[in-house]
Amino acid sequence: MSAPLSPGVVPGRLLLVPAPLDFGCAEPVPLEDVLPARTLREAARLQYWIAENAKTARAYLKRVDALYPLAQPLQALHIAELPRAVHKQGDHAGGKGGVAGFDARELLRPALEGHDVGLVSEAGMPGVADPGSSVVRSAHQLGMAVLPLSGPVSLLLALAASGLNGQSFAFIGYLPQEEGARAAQLHKIEAHARRSGQAQIFIETPYRNGKLWQALLAELQPDTWLSVSAGLSLPQARSESRSVAQWRKRGGACPADGRTPAVFALGC
Repeated sequence: MSAPLSPGVVPGRLLLVPAPLDFGCAEPVPLEDVLPARTLREAARLQYWIAENAKTARAYLKRVDALYPLAQPLQALHIAELPRAVHKQGDHAGGKGGVAGFDARELLRPALEGHDVGLVSEAGMPGVADPGSSVVRSAHQLGMAVLPLSGPVSLLLALAASGLNGQSFAFIGYLPQEEGARAAQLHKIEAHARRSGQAQIFIETPYRNGKLWQALLAELQPDTWLSVSAGLSLPQARSESRSVAQWRKRGGACPADGRTPAVFALGC
């Protein structure tokens, strides 16, 4: 599928719709506190969606509806899910473990018929530390306009609050779970950060925050700067940065609990 289904139809746009960062948290944050009115209005008018998870997307749109009534009843919205392999492994062919060659154009069929389509993940900006890049790439290949809407991006919020190099940084994603491989990866990215000055950003599944934290304190050099941000954009948000030596003096407890998503960063 590489051409509009009906000759003369102007393709719709792909709108990248951010979601709040409270996914999995006990208390949801008021949407109007973290998302601009324009983003909420655009979300309310869309009938066609591509989602990381349809159930989560419906729950989000129900919250939007309480502020800006949906143009269509919730049950009438068309929500297509990204395939599970793309959701779990990533959808960029060049990425480690990603689903190589995934063609997302079929998901954009409503846009080829003239409808705007929204792309949404469970939290934050789709396509950034979340699946969605294959959909964006396919939209460009089909000549569609791509419009990112404003909203929270946890990686940038954490970087801004870290005191690390905001002019040069890299997002590593998840570190290996196996202890030896994780230690080797930490030594590698720490050496690169110290050599280049580039901040290194990574994340973990919340229930493994504590194990990652213990590995960071055990493996990193004492003068490496280590930052952790949790609950970003929420009332309980916290961002703390200090040297590894200073963290060790404060004890071994991770500043992020095992339920709240966190962003970690290191550098010099």
